[in-house]
Amino acid sequence: MMAKKTAASVRIRPIQEEDLPILWNYIYGTENPEWKKWDAPYFPLQFKDFETYKQEFLQKTDEHPPRSKIIEAGGQVIGTVGYYWEHEESNWLEAGLIIYDPAYWNGGYGTEALTLWVDYLFSTMPLARVGITTWSGNKRMMRAAEKIGMQLEGRMRKCRIVNGEFYDSIRMGLLREEWEELSNARKK
Repeated sequence: MMAKKTAASVRIRPIQEEDLPILWNYIYGTENPEWKKWDAPYFPLQFKDFETYKQEFLQKTDEHPPRSKIIEAGGQVIGTVGYYWEHEESNWLEAGLIIYDPAYWNGGYGTEALTLWVDYLFSTMPLARVGITTWSGNKRMMRAAEKIGMQLEGRMRKCRIVNGEFYDSIRMGLLREEWEELSNARKK
């Protein structure tokens, strides 16, 4: 009998060189991967052969803190978390996550990974705020952000086109003091 998967088994960890074939396969190993229908589908996925992908990764190994990490559930690589600078001079970054394996969608894995990632970002960087940017068709991402305490901060209406339909661009965020208050409440 197979053990039941639980979001409690989620952890984030540094990406190792031996993870690269797994990640490359998730990202580029299938034409039109399912995850891409939800992760900014308005931006095309630019194919990279494995050697290019690996070389680009190896050039970034000295970033501190790292801009991305592996999401594992029950010892299996299921996705990544990451961030990018919106405006580095003011410590404004946007976080994100991708669960590549659909078997781990809708089970709390993304919420748990986002919780761990936001906690890591606040604990390692002098940030006043951590936010996410998504599109109104990605209900799972908006729900995960809301569950960890993020609030809707902006909605740019009808500025994303997916499959011929207009969607809104969504910005959600959380301040350090809000995160600390939520973290303290979780510990009680």
